[in-house]
Amino acid sequence: MTDKEFSEEAIRARVMAVPSMQTFGYRLEELSVGRAVMVAPYDPKLDGIFASFHGGLLSMLADSAGGTAVLTVTGADVATATTDLSIRFLAPCRTDARATATVIHAGSTLLIAGIEIHDMGGKLVAVSQASYIRLRKKG
Repeated sequence: MTDKEFSEEAIRARVMAVPSMQTFGYRLEELSVGRAVMVAPYDPKLDGIFASFHGGLLSMLADSAGGTAVLTVTGADVATATTDLSIRFLAPCRTDARATATVIHAGSTLLIAGIEIHDMGGKLVAVSQASYIRLRKKG
């Protein structure tokens, strides 16, 4: 995709229409070709066992940010699905979490994003990598 084909408005509309984005109050802070920055608010009512951001919720943030970064390369109307996601937790997060996702491979079928999650103080709390597949339309 060239910069001319990149439509921030169309990608924002598609991403913000996803029910989990609204349910969990995610904010899409930044979009550019191959990159997305997304913030998830911290809610202690959803803590994990160690009184910090639940790891499953950080995983969902990583996947959401990675999928959004992929759309900046494929275009907002392309159907994609997560094929796998790995995450390594490095430190507890007790603030909002900011995920920065970058597309590191954009093949004709498989796309891969690297995601870093920081707390609002800038501390790196998790690193992730996710793969997405372009779904072909039946027809």
